[in-house]
Amino acid sequence: MTSIELRDVQKFFGAVQVIKDMNLKIADGEFIVLLGQSGCGKTTTLRAIAGLETIDRGDILIDGQPVQNLKCSDRDIAMVFQSFSLYPHMTVFENIAFPLRATRMSKADTDNRVREIAKVLRINDLLDKRPSALSGGDMQRVAIGRALVRRPKAMLMDEPIGALDAKLREEMRAEIKRLHVKQGSTTIYVTHDQIEAMSLADRIVIMHEGRLQQVGSPTEVYARPSNLFVAQFVGSPVMNIAPAEVKSSKDSAEVGLGGGQNFGFPSALISQLDAARSRSGQLALGIRPEGVLVSREEKKGYLPVEIHLIEPLGSYDIVDLKVGEQLLRARTRSGYVERTGDKVYARIDPEQTHFFDTASGNSLGVRL
Repeated sequence: MTSIELRDVQKFFGAVQVIKDMNLKIADGEFIVLLGQSGCGKTTTLRAIAGLETIDRGDILIDGQPVQNLKCSDRDIAMVFQSFSLYPHMTVFENIAFPLRATRMSKADTDNRVREIAKVLRINDLLDKRPSALSGGDMQRVAIGRALVRRPKAMLMDEPIGALDAKLREEMRAEIKRLHVKQGSTTIYVTHDQIEAMSLADRIVIMHEGRLQQVGSPTEVYARPSNLFVAQFVGSPVMNIAPAEVKSSKDSAEVGLGGGQNFGFPSALISQLDAARSRSGQLALGIRPEGVLVSREEKKGYLPVEIHLIEPLGSYDIVDLKVGEQLLRARTRSGYVERTGDKVYARIDPEQTHFFDTASGNSLGVRL
């Protein structure tokens, strides 16, 4: 069992606080991804867990035992970096075996362990080659093998595939996930790439300016963002955000985005918003592109809008719609709309709509 916990962890570089009151529990065998922009503190958090950075306050626990005062060599954790850092004069076998030889493991046991991990990583046929003869993906497999061969308590990865091209990144994502499932080790993975995070993680830890913003499964952080930062950071294209005015109208509610055009919503929206927001709070509406429904024919509840831009992306298109004074991005099937400037009809799906308090940025938790 390898569980990791951070309790009220804080870290300063001079007067700059890069980790702010970080509290996080990671279960045994869990694949956690730390996701955020450059400079948000995710790599510093990873390095603090590994023991490569000291923390100023708080506790880091591995299997319930505080380790913040232990050297990194005493924490039994392996780390894989973005740079491969292989020894160029050594073969693949020797690179992977290096950590075992440093512990004076017997030659027979070392040979068995290296060949076992090479089989898992599918690099058996590369053991006699040197790094200069390998592709980028194979070099990263060797770097991962060198970290795994010690059978550490946990594996920490700092943007390990960031230097690879798009095709290799896709292959390595699948390889890393397969390896995690096979090994069952506790893994913490740092990236700024949301596609990596969504495809790999059991849970995603989203950070911004040193603070933890939201922790949840990929589905949770995408479908139920806790605040405006998460809403606009997770998803491609990002969630549409627009100032909104809500008013009651007979048996329904109307939501206006400016320009005199109002979308119809269930009347339950009024009571939910009244219960959730402060009196003076200004509202922002959030809707994913797939929640903006588009029709080429007039329909009940749909408003006439103008096509501002079309982005063909193969299996689907992203279409910018001019709705009053706002632009909303919608996702349609490929070729559904033909030309910019054409008129189509659109509505907002109430079940996929989010409302945020603009002052705090927090989601109001309204669900229709």
